[in-house]
Amino acid sequence: MGGAVVDEGPTGIKAPDGGWGWAVLLGCFVITGFSYAFPKAVSVFFKELIREFGIGYSDTAWISSILLAMLYGTGPLCSVCVNRFGCRPVMLAGGLLASLGMVSASFCGSIIQLYLTTGVITGLGLALNFQPSLIMLNRYFNKRRPMANGLAAAGSPVFLCALSPLGQLLQDHYGWRGGFLILGGLLLNCCVCAALMRPLEAPQPGSGPGPQRPSRRLLDLSVFRDSGFVIYAVAASIMVLGLFVPPVFVVSYAKDLGVPDTQAAFLLTILGFIDIFARPTAGFITGLKKVRPYSVYLFSFAMFFNGFTDLTGSTASDYGGLVVFCIFFGISYGMVGALQFEVLMAIVGTHKFSSAIGLVLLLEAVAVLIGPPSGGKLLDATHVYQYVFLLAGAEVLASSLVLVLGNFCIGRRPKAAAEEEHHKPPMDTDVRVDSREVEHFLKAEPEKNGEVIHTPETSV
Repeated sequence: MGGAVVDEGPTGIKAPDGGWGWAVLLGCFVITGFSYAFPKAVSVFFKELIREFGIGYSDTAWISSILLAMLYGTGPLCSVCVNRFGCRPVMLAGGLLASLGMVSASFCGSIIQLYLTTGVITGLGLALNFQPSLIMLNRYFNKRRPMANGLAAAGSPVFLCALSPLGQLLQDHYGWRGGFLILGGLLLNCCVCAALMRPLEAPQPGSGPGPQRPSRRLLDLSVFRDSGFVIYAVAASIMVLGLFVPPVFVVSYAKDLGVPDTQAAFLLTILGFIDIFARPTAGFITGLKKVRPYSVYLFSFAMFFNGFTDLTGSTASDYGGLVVFCIFFGISYGMVGALQFEVLMAIVGTHKFSSAIGLVLLLEAVAVLIGPPSGGKLLDATHVYQYVFLLAGAEVLASSLVLVLGNFCIGRRPKAAAEEEHHKPPMDTDVRVDSREVEHFLKAEPEKNGEVIHTPETSV
């Protein structure tokens, strides 16, 4: 059970910041791409599903919503599984579940069955891959962690650029059933990524005293005692209410304006292309020595930028306006994606991250279940897409205000966490103490009756 031992993060194992960590980063890149791009990419099939099953926009929006809810809401379950079995076995099981859900969905005869297969089963499979991959990335990177987070987060826009037009192509040639079947086969690549998650090895017993493994609960609830974590969780939950709404509805918005299906699907490609460069750039900037201590402020700005973009995007009345909206949304969305987990890692630290991310994702799951369906309900009631974008923008702006008002609680912790990297290891302190003891021994008189006789040379 070596994997479980290593996933508990024994103290004394230094993050490689490279080496096999680059392979782990590649696996995390692919997993992040599937996890975040899939709920948006399946929106390409919504028009076809509406025609076949005779349902409304809000009914189809539940597919993406349930997918995201499973990705977020099963966070504590993933934390327990990782702390019990290790990252690699959990991810292998998740890859099989994700593929099984999409393959089963291709045989569904009702929208309820699609909720169960595409939403619940595939969503659970992606969740069992997404969270462990982030935990492994956190194990392998420390000084380069912001950059690694940015590069891994870039998987989402890269896969969005590929999956959105691919989904449209599959629908045109094979229908939505054939498209779901092929996408299910692609999800088996999650199992390949799981094989890359090699646990970090503790020093061998013969090489000296090994690091002590801390006692670890399957789910550590002590993170709620941290006011910085609580404020972060509240702000992130509000943000998720509106964050995923525009990408879900922008394709249908364009089609409603009379834009051809292929050009409408290309909007997600534009958004994803901009996002590809925004995430690594945000990660690189956050990793700078003078910027990293204030990553929480950069994160709050990214949230504000995203909400403001939604508000201005509601004024788009033609394809050109939607293209401009997707460009700026891609920039702000990429900044949020690159910073959200970096800030959480800085707040709670490495050893509590596996539990903290599970609890945060659980809190966000409620918001995910409300966000896209509420936008769909609003659209069904008004048939005006502008109102959907206005609602999403207001929600994201509100989350930014919550984070700014709590910046004194959150801001100190990331700064402290960033400065920890520049501190010398505890062993240096021991060496200094030993040197003083040696100097004291050479100068001091012999001990008498358990007391040291001090002389002017040995007194400070």
